[in-house]
Amino acid sequence: MSSSSPLFGDLLLKLGIVTPSQVQEALALQPRTGQRVGEALISLGYVTRAQLHDALSEALGLNTDKAPAHAPLGELLVGLKYITLGQLEEALAFQRKDGRKLGEILVEMGHCTYRQIYEALSLQGRITGRQEAPRQVLQGHHRVMVVDDSPLACDFVKEGLEALGLGYEVMCFQDPYEALEQVGKVQPAIVLSDLDMPGIDGLELCWRLKESPSRQVPVIILTANDSEAERVKGLRAGADDYVNKSASMAELSARIESVMRRTSETERMRKLFARYTSDAVVEEILKSPDTVVLTGEKREVTVLFADIRNFTGLAESLPPEQVVGVLNQVLGRLSDAVLTCGGTLDKFLGDGLMAVWGAPVHRTDDALRALQAAKMMMSAMVELRQAAQAEWAANERLGRPLVLELGIGINSGLAVAGNIGGSMRTEYTCIGDAVNVAARLCALAGPGEILAGERTRELVSNREMPFEDLPPVRLKGKQQPVPLYRVL
Repeated sequence: MSSSSPLFGDLLLKLGIVTPSQVQEALALQPRTGQRVGEALISLGYVTRAQLHDALSEALGLNTDKAPAHAPLGELLVGLKYITLGQLEEALAFQRKDGRKLGEILVEMGHCTYRQIYEALSLQGRITGRQEAPRQVLQGHHRVMVVDDSPLACDFVKEGLEALGLGYEVMCFQDPYEALEQVGKVQPAIVLSDLDMPGIDGLELCWRLKESPSRQVPVIILTANDSEAERVKGLRAGADDYVNKSASMAELSARIESVMRRTSETERMRKLFARYTSDAVVEEILKSPDTVVLTGEKREVTVLFADIRNFTGLAESLPPEQVVGVLNQVLGRLSDAVLTCGGTLDKFLGDGLMAVWGAPVHRTDDALRALQAAKMMMSAMVELRQAAQAEWAANERLGRPLVLELGIGINSGLAVAGNIGGSMRTEYTCIGDAVNVAARLCALAGPGEILAGERTRELVSNREMPFEDLPPVRLKGKQQPVPLYRVL
């Protein structure tokens, strides 16, 4: 426990575990070593950790081989200075008459609050839990952020988790606003938050975390009220689990382990999808995984093909390593345009790429996003050409720099989206007539030209997106001429 909480020293003295002089000696040692009071007492040789825990359990009547009674809870409330001995005796007298729970009587009489009862019950459960062996050893180092306005609750969680010896580093915050400000700096592996706190409660804290840049950090709500309604509220706020404060440290550790396992798998999926699509699309996939079909589904998509013109000449005139460098630079800028506009990077095609909007996540403005990405690609090519010309002039080279141009084809329509391949290798892609038409339009596009199909134009008809009508063209595999439009 932290020496900043006077309750700890008072509790030890009340239980007769240490003497006042020993506590004072431990408090005097704390500023020099940074140790907590319990650690200082252990280092001074006055108690061992096991003796400290056993003495607490014995003094409070919380031995695991005995059924819990009402009296230890009352003694604990007196030790915490939440009630006086006279108030306890008065409440016990009422209890003997009507048989109700001691906590209810104390609150009804106005001697303490439900929060204080919950803290005492939490202390009761924590001490009992320390006698249990951990269910499974966690590997590695886990930084845990505990948010609770009660210093007593913070200290018990901190000491209890660290005493398990499973690699926990526990950092406590009694102010939820401070916790929100520091979460980015602390970078915890998990957050344990009390439900009832002044200012903002645990549900609000959880919601704010899930809407912040730290939304990937899992959150467990700790509360003494584990009713179904409260659990539902917590889960709807984005909490990853809901744990009763009376749970043992072994159970809390097991819950932490379970949540972090799930989070690890989610992070693996995030990194997998992040290679192909934007962060916003990844978030939508992870928020609503049931709405995303990866095994094959017919849906309307907008497909973009982009191809570097005269790249063959570049490959023949430059060393291979320089060709690869130029290609990576160009494709990198094109990929950035796709991801910025919320598309999915389907595949690279030598000196070009294929991108899709509408799969695996559908948006109402998919076609508009694809057109915006195409214009960003053309702007990027202009910037790359200007940079190449400036470099060429600065190095005073003879002749003219090789000018790279881009042709783009865009088409919208029905396609089958899903994982295509075999057991050894598979990829998420789209197949169908709409995809084939987009590829044909890309092949027809001249340098610096964006060609679009009829359905794409229909989908953005209410937007300020200028088009130029071109004569219909005959495409391979199509019996009738296909309407064609140039994006201006």
